[in-house]
Amino acid sequence: MSDSNAARKNRLAEATSPYLKQHASNPVDWWPWCDEALALAREQDKPILLSIGYSACHWCHVMAHESFEDAATAAVMNRLFVNIKVDREERPDLDRIYQTAHQLLARRPGGWPLTVFLTPDDLKPFFAGTYFPKAPRHGLPAFTELLASIERAYREQGDAIREQNESLMDALASLEPRAADTVPDMAPLEGARRQLAGAFDAEHGGFGQAPKFPHPSNLELLFRHWAATAADGQPDAQALHMARFTLERMVRGGINDQLGGGFCRYSVDDHWMIPHFEKMLYDNGPLLALCCDAWQITGERLFRDAAAATADWAIREMQSPEGGYYSSLDADSEGEEGRFYVWDKDEVAALLEPEELALVVAVFGLDRPPNFEGRWHLHQYRTPETVAAEQGLDAGQAAVLLGSARAKLLTARATRVRPGRDEKVLTSWNALMIKGMARAARVLERPDLLASAERALDFIHARLWRDGRLLAIYKDGKAHLNAYLDDHALLLDALLELLQTRWRRADLDWAVALAEVLLSQFFDAAQGGFFFTAADHEALITRPKPLGDESMPSGNGVAAHALQRLGHLLGEPRYLDAAASTLRFAAEPMCSVPYAHATLLAVLDEYHTPPETIVIRGLQAQLGAWQAAVQRGYRPRRVVLAIPADAPDLPGNLRAMAPDETIRGGILAYRCRGTHCEPPVSTLAALADG
Repeated sequence: MSDSNAARKNRLAEATSPYLKQHASNPVDWWPWCDEALALAREQDKPILLSIGYSACHWCHVMAHESFEDAATAAVMNRLFVNIKVDREERPDLDRIYQTAHQLLARRPGGWPLTVFLTPDDLKPFFAGTYFPKAPRHGLPAFTELLASIERAYREQGDAIREQNESLMDALASLEPRAADTVPDMAPLEGARRQLAGAFDAEHGGFGQAPKFPHPSNLELLFRHWAATAADGQPDAQALHMARFTLERMVRGGINDQLGGGFCRYSVDDHWMIPHFEKMLYDNGPLLALCCDAWQITGERLFRDAAAATADWAIREMQSPEGGYYSSLDADSEGEEGRFYVWDKDEVAALLEPEELALVVAVFGLDRPPNFEGRWHLHQYRTPETVAAEQGLDAGQAAVLLGSARAKLLTARATRVRPGRDEKVLTSWNALMIKGMARAARVLERPDLLASAERALDFIHARLWRDGRLLAIYKDGKAHLNAYLDDHALLLDALLELLQTRWRRADLDWAVALAEVLLSQFFDAAQGGFFFTAADHEALITRPKPLGDESMPSGNGVAAHALQRLGHLLGEPRYLDAAASTLRFAAEPMCSVPYAHATLLAVLDEYHTPPETIVIRGLQAQLGAWQAAVQRGYRPRRVVLAIPADAPDLPGNLRAMAPDETIRGGILAYRCRGTHCEPPVSTLAALADG
């Protein structure tokens, strides 16, 4: 290797991102996003080619193989541009800004790989696209032809580019809504239900057409809506059906790994049959919690089993020896998408006993034409219960046979070449899985899941919490990059969930510390809402305040929801005021496109109907039975803490719940609704009557 190639390789080889490391040997003279690269572009007056992707991205791999590994293409890139490679999972701030710019410039949604060309003096984008092929096809130009035309436009059309950049910045600024004078009423909640009903796929579940994404925030909104109407004596059966049916089809579908557990990122068809095979931690945490909710609502074993399988997969395949959860699994292995997961019929037949095979063939459609490139990806065409009845089996026999068949197939699959795993630990994604694990530990009565959640939480505290500030990423012993809004908000939310599963004073103290950082570093006291980046973050071309749910729940929504709950719990008006201010700031988009703001709508719901907070105080040995009884069933507006009577120096409202009184009385429960608190009760019956 020449010295220049060695330098080029070492530049990305030192990155923590597996995605950047994948490009360390490219002939492209890649830089990470850094001051040195930006300064070089200014000094040489070269436009910046910014390429954003992530390690599990199939089309990122395709473009890399076609163009970035090609010496001729790389030579054009190196001659005309300063080339910067970014992992969207490490730098969601850059990805968010330039994805929005792409949508404004190209007038269509973006995606990955994202390919953006920036003017070097101000880092404003003047052209953007996603995947470009090496040779012209599908109406797209050859990448090298595009590169030449972009560079020529930069040299020859400077005035037009500057004018376009000014218009783009005006358009970005216009995306921020004007804050309303008041918090909206409950109308957006009903509006979201109507919008979801209008897009509902009554045949296959989900909303709209393929590609279909899980969107757990919308399903949670429908479950919450059903629970609220049921509490009023008029349960909305349609809301429950839309959420339950969609989740059932996902659980039975190929988007859910029928052998090993864990959900893939999305389905490429209307049936939830063939996924984009990558598995992302950020999908599986919320879907784990959602399956637990569905089990509590319906009592259907299908959802309990799906929750258990997802949690077991996360521990088995995604939890590091140090405790944190890894980020994702690739879609590809051995150069083919889905190769790890699909089957030949003869291979399955050779592994199973005849009784097992008969059940598997009928349930998973191995008697039908192949559904993925000449092979079979497992998808439940028929329910095991229906097939069992036809084959003269009772439900118990069928469950045993299907369980043994799955175990054999999973063992055989484990000998294959596995998809790559992105082993960086992201604070925000870990928070989503910690919350899911805490919920599952409580609902499924699985102490091992609580232990998993605590290991991850303690890892984040030890490695990513420094001097009262949070970091976003850990990889190979290195923690770095200032954390974003999502990291703080989702971690605060996860701590509140864990506190409802078991009491630990240090977690409450950490929750308060995170809340204070949210207010001091992210909150916009003038207009309301939370910025995505902290006040002391690197200055970028804009500082957005994202409101809508995307692949992850809205950071503004989660921050407001967690602060509102913590504010009621501790009696802290600053937290409640910040939540209300966020609702005023988000009023216009919540009212105009309510279904896209499901997380904020949960905040709105609890603003108008404050959560019921129950705090149980007593001797440690007595707390468990009371806590389990009070938490039984699906009660999304209820927050329950079981705190030992001898817990000292409790903050805020909790201080009023006197430990010496509870010791004398054995056990007491305190209930508050919003700012109104009732006298303590000493029996479960009295608590149930309230």
